[in-house]
Amino acid sequence: MYPPPSFFHYLHINKLFSARFLIIAIKLTTVKITTTPIEGILIIEPQIFRDSRGYFFESYNQDKMFEAGINLNFVQDNQSLSQKGAVRGLHFQAPPFEQGKLVRVAQGAVKDVVVDIRKNSATYGQHFDINLTAENQLMFWIPPGFAHGFETLEDNTIFLYKCTNMYNKASEGGLFWNDPAIGIQWQTQEPIVSDKDQILPLFKDFTSPF
Repeated sequence: MYPPPSFFHYLHINKLFSARFLIIAIKLTTVKITTTPIEGILIIEPQIFRDSRGYFFESYNQDKMFEAGINLNFVQDNQSLSQKGAVRGLHFQAPPFEQGKLVRVAQGAVKDVVVDIRKNSATYGQHFDINLTAENQLMFWIPPGFAHGFETLEDNTIFLYKCTNMYNKASEGGLFWNDPAIGIQWQTQEPIVSDKDQILPLFKDFTSPF
C-alpha cells in the first residue's frame, strides 16, 4: 500500500524547510577566535546551534579560517582513539614537510599541549596547554614550528586532526614528553606512553629544524 499524495507533499515541504533552515544557520554561524601568550597559537570556539534533537556546528569553514589568519590548505585528516591516561607526543614534522594542525575532540577529553620550537621566537622552549573536550567543542590551531602532544583524560577519547601537509616518516621528530626543562604538568601519575615516545630527546639535547 502506497502513502497518499499528501504524504509526499509533506516530505517535500519539510525537505525545503530543512534546507532553508540549514542555509540560514550556516550564514549566521560565527566563530570566536582567542589568542594565547604564544604567538600563532589560536583557540577557536564555534557557534553551536542546540535544540531538542541535539546540536549542529561548523567544524571547519575555510573562509572564516582565512579571516583568522589560518590561510593554509588542509590535505590530510587523522583520527585517534585513546584510553584514559595515554600520553601521545611530543611530535612534529621537520621542513619541508612541516605541518600545521587544527585539532579537536569528538568524544571524551584531553589536555592538549604545544611547545614552541621556533628558534627565533620570543617564547622558544615555552609550552601552552588547554583542555579540549566533547562538551566545550573547542578547536586548537597549531601552526608549523611546534611540538605537539596530548594526555587523554577519559576512556575512549576520539581525537581529530586536520593537517596542512601529508605524513612523512623521514621527517618525524619530537621531544621527550616529561622533560623537566619544559615543565608540563601532566595529570596522570602513571601514563601510558609508547616505547617510541619514551626515547625522544630532551630539550637540552635538541636542535630545532625551525
